[in-house]
Amino acid sequence: MGDQPAFTLNIDQNKYLPLDGREVHAILTIGSTGAATAEAVPAEAAEVIIIDTSGSMSGSKIREARQAAATAVRTLRDGVHFAVVAGTERAKVVYPGGHANLVRASPATRAEAERAIGRLSAHGGTAIGEWLKLAGHLLTAHPSAIRHAILMTDGQNNERPEVFASVLAGWSGKFVCDSLGVGDDWAPAELRKVAEAMLGTFDFVRDQGDLPEFFRRLTQTSMSKTVAELSLRVWVPQTAQLKFVKQVSPTLLDLTGKRTDVNPLTGDYPTGSWGTEEREYHICVEVPPGQIGQEIRAGWVKLVRPDTQDVLATGNVLAQWTDDLAQSTRINRKVAHYTGQAELHELIQDGLSLRAMGDVEAATARLAKARQLAEESGREDTARLLEKVVEVDPATGTARLRRNVDKADEIELDTGSVRTSRLRKEGN
Repeated sequence: MGDQPAFTLNIDQNKYLPLDGREVHAILTIGSTGAATAEAVPAEAAEVIIIDTSGSMSGSKIREARQAAATAVRTLRDGVHFAVVAGTERAKVVYPGGHANLVRASPATRAEAERAIGRLSAHGGTAIGEWLKLAGHLLTAHPSAIRHAILMTDGQNNERPEVFASVLAGWSGKFVCDSLGVGDDWAPAELRKVAEAMLGTFDFVRDQGDLPEFFRRLTQTSMSKTVAELSLRVWVPQTAQLKFVKQVSPTLLDLTGKRTDVNPLTGDYPTGSWGTEEREYHICVEVPPGQIGQEIRAGWVKLVRPDTQDVLATGNVLAQWTDDLAQSTRINRKVAHYTGQAELHELIQDGLSLRAMGDVEAATARLAKARQLAEESGREDTARLLEKVVEVDPATGTARLRRNVDKADEIELDTGSVRTSRLRKEGN
């Protein structure tokens, strides 16, 4: 098809290993130059908009949520299959009423959906797994579509952890779900699990008045996708071991546990749907030691369409052993940058959970180190948020946790830690 986007795959690495060197790191930069011209036929898409209508959403929150859902409906392009779901301790299709099917977006169905959204009221509990399950069943009827859900919540999930975990495991990879937390009474850890299982994003809406704009942006991004599902297919030699496959930009997402075996040496890792965009992935392969001068292919990476097995881009990860110290100790800037970004995320996560457990000393050490790393790597936004949690005495360099931290600042720091910055172009 002429309107399919073209994909590129570039590999950044230092292939030279010292004599006892075993770990090969590479950053894969995958770009899609979406050929989605004005004449191109839009991809088939299916969208479920999930609104938390539990009791905690009463008052101005439910009004903003209704407005946000209506904004998402208005942003859908004609022909997209959609439904609106209200979530309490159960999940209910509020539009189209009476049957569990998606309907095509048109001026008439959008107007009907907006009227149904206008009648939403707040009551009951919160069972996020139930909401996702209903969305999954609705989207299953459209296997060839780009399947997507937006989920918004303001509270903590009331489901038993094992029930929630089994829903996420059961629906992982079946559709992409982007989620939003509103206010300061929801648990970032829960939406992080949704993002990891459903290959989506999760974000903090600090001011509920911004909710419609968040919904518009997420819906627009979903509408711009042109390819439903792509996988990274990674082959490594028989004697090697693939240690991990992670998305490192624009957000951190560990794909290692999502492997589907193709054959004993090859696995597919899902990447979700694509539009015109660029993403970066970090892979690490452990190889047995080799001889000086010996070069091997440590990995063979392909971007494939699982349904047709078409290969859209391909690249090699190499390893060569050398006794030249200058070659083997040279650090690839991209690998170093994203290793640092992953470390920053880990320090923040550890620091916040240690702080919650009351381990002040360990929390201070982690968060102070995170603050230093954020400043060094140009993450001014993260450094600013860390400054609201941990202060450093400029005279002595001593760090200490601030006593009264705004809950919203803490949530913003927590949720923002999965976003990474791109490597700056200028050298050094």
